[in-house]
Amino acid sequence: MSASEVGAEDIAARLTALGLTPRVQRHAHHMSIEAEVPELLPADSWREALEAVAEADRFGLLANSLNGRTLWAAVRTETPATGEVRGSGRQR
Repeated sequence: MSASEVGAEDIAARLTALGLTPRVQRHAHHMSIEAEVPELLPADSWREALEAVAEADRFGLLANSLNGRTLWAAVRTETPATGEVRGSGRQR
């Protein structure tokens, strides 16, 4: 199992421990983790969920009145090229 797969599975396991039901998918350049967030998730659980997804390369929350709230994270499966590590114009 690659490091990105281990990272994605770790995030999913942490979300599962909070009572969420994460979905993990492999894509061409990343692994994605998504979990629906119930309306009444306690503040401590929110904090732990955010700490879990903060381990990913990217994360966020999609929320709307039709579909509720989905917490998501993405873990790269490829190492970025040197020029992409700090963003454009920030290399030394």
